[in-house]
Amino acid sequence: MATKPGLLTQWPWQKLGSFKYLVITPFVAESVYSFMTKDEGERDLSNLLIFPFMLWRVLHNQIWISLSRFQTARSKHRIVQKGIDFEQVDREGNWDDQILLNGIFMFLFSKYSPGADHLPFWNTKGIVITTLLHVGPVEFLYYWLHRALHHHYLYARYHSHHHSSIVTEPITAVIHPFAEHLMYFALFTIPLMAMLITRTNSIVAMAGYETYIDFMNNLGHCNFELVPKWLFDVFPPLKYLMYTPSFHSLHHTQFRTNYALFMPMYDYLYGTADKSSDSLYEASHKGRKEMPDVVHLTHPTTLHSIYHLRLAFAGLASKPYASKWYLWAMWPVTWASMLLTWMLGSTFTVERNKMDKLKMQTWAIPRYTFQYLLSWQRAAINSFIEKAILEANEGGVKVISLGLLNQGEELNRNGELYIQLHPNLNTKIVDGTSLAVAVVLNSIPQGTTQVLLRGNLTKTGYAVALALLQMNVQVVTVERKEFEKLKLRLPGKQRSHLVLSNSYTSEIWLVGDGLTEEEQRRAPKGTRFIPFSQFPPKKERKDCIYYSTPAMGIPKALEDMHACENWLPRRVLSAWRVAGIVHALEGWDVHECGDTVLNVDKVWLAALQHGFLPLSSE
Repeated sequence: MATKPGLLTQWPWQKLGSFKYLVITPFVAESVYSFMTKDEGERDLSNLLIFPFMLWRVLHNQIWISLSRFQTARSKHRIVQKGIDFEQVDREGNWDDQILLNGIFMFLFSKYSPGADHLPFWNTKGIVITTLLHVGPVEFLYYWLHRALHHHYLYARYHSHHHSSIVTEPITAVIHPFAEHLMYFALFTIPLMAMLITRTNSIVAMAGYETYIDFMNNLGHCNFELVPKWLFDVFPPLKYLMYTPSFHSLHHTQFRTNYALFMPMYDYLYGTADKSSDSLYEASHKGRKEMPDVVHLTHPTTLHSIYHLRLAFAGLASKPYASKWYLWAMWPVTWASMLLTWMLGSTFTVERNKMDKLKMQTWAIPRYTFQYLLSWQRAAINSFIEKAILEANEGGVKVISLGLLNQGEELNRNGELYIQLHPNLNTKIVDGTSLAVAVVLNSIPQGTTQVLLRGNLTKTGYAVALALLQMNVQVVTVERKEFEKLKLRLPGKQRSHLVLSNSYTSEIWLVGDGLTEEEQRRAPKGTRFIPFSQFPPKKERKDCIYYSTPAMGIPKALEDMHACENWLPRRVLSAWRVAGIVHALEGWDVHECGDTVLNVDKVWLAALQHGFLPLSSE
């Protein structure tokens, strides 16, 4: 929102939320009905193509969003080194409003403007007219309109909303109040109206001009430099005819320079070109390669989780994972992406974060949860993990933490496999058990004297149980195998606190994967389900309390956090991921994998001292 919102700031359909797409429905329905019912000679193909063109614009913008986020997470050509936050993601979540607005205007023009219907596919004169009018009046008028919008009166009421994003993403280009979009639409209509008046309009001219505007808008608001230097070497005047991401980034950081739309010639003509434009382009183009200090190694979970990565849909990534019905309609894309990663995939960078001087990245193994459960996939998955560890070691990464199923007992013995294969690793492998145990222990209500242990026991589960037994808390298990395993690890005096029973009466349940609906039904009313697993149990009871999987809130110093980690809330990270960060901050020179568990109290206090916060139950 602008600092002092003016007239027509809000979009007409803002209160409709996700139902805003209904405003286009009558136009689309009429277009399809008219095309289907009229005789072949009367059908208007140009009108029918308006809605597919709107869908193309959505896809075009989404491609830019994904490309930009992928590159800013890994590219050495990043321009502004700061990050974005959840507030910016929310503010820019209505980037499709301008596509709806333009679509409605196109339908209205097609129906009510003489010469705007039954357009031919191609008209050379119209394309020439559009090109000349854009280079001349449109660029010129936009330059002065943009300067006017930076006058304190208009800036406070309108344009400050756009400049709230100092670090830009492609969609930042179209984040403006409604009134400002009306100004831009009137400006970009000049070439289109000229074609209507001269009867030189065509489908290619209309679609091509809109696509050009989208392309250049997205290009200029990327936070990485991708325009090759050889273009300017071959044709030096191009410097005045085409801006670059670094050129426009200066407008968002300096505010009073580089006002141009897409062609910087008016900035140079009127003396508003930033003096550092060329040097910033050179520096950004050359880039600087840097490896992070900490890498968290994760993987997609469900097939739909790929859409919740920050590289995909920004709106979904900024919220805890939840299955959406409309994603089922995208099953061809979903399955194609799975097959592609299966055949050709390699570990990819998901996001980049920073905490003071500590640089962090999250890498993902291109395998889904169900593939980790296939025994014949283990060798390939281990190969991916091993390759990532060696790459991190070669790049000077201090710590690599293993998230989700990348640390499975059956897969790699909680990471011990890689230590045995490469005993001289400088990068420390952390499975995060100690901090996960600490989180679980500190989630159990004070004064608890008995807990029930259920689900598949992992290294974390055993460590939690052993810690509780040492604290003289009675641990009940209904599985003899688990009972015998725990009993063997205990001193004689503590074995009396371990109980094998068929009773489910305990009101504190420590649960791992594999907890069944039937077992949950047997729990007393008000039971607290506290997971020690990486994955949360399915909530079958409304009269019970379900805690989060082991996780901690993050300090304000942790920057560039604008995506949720799987099902966790905003600005919350899994204990396994936090463990890697704390390990690096403390400079601990040991691996935490295999059977190794660090001092739980020491790790917990270190996490709190660095600003990480415990969570309450959900």
